Amino acid sequence: MGIGSIIAAIVVGIIIGLLGRLVAPGKQNISLLVTVIVGIIAALLGTWIAGALLGTEDTPGIDWIELVIQVVLAAIGVTIAANMLGRRRRV
Repeated sequence: MGIGSIIAAIVVGIIIGLLGRLVAPGKQNISLLVTVIVGIIAALLGTWIAGALLGTEDTPGIDWIELVIQVVLAAIGVTIAANMLGRRRRV
């Protein structure tokens, strides 16, 4: 994995994480770093799910199915992170 791939993963992670944060219900009291990490993980998992399980690895243009999966995974991840980190702060 080259430096270009790492930068691309971070940029995609930021976008997917922020989209997931917008879709997630309620207020998420988590940092931007946590949002980006969740976004990167969601982007990787969403790409794997779309390619391996749904067979959409070779689509022309924007792969909307993959994008929707990534955003849904990011929303779930942001919600889980907000709940976990929110509980730690209250104690």
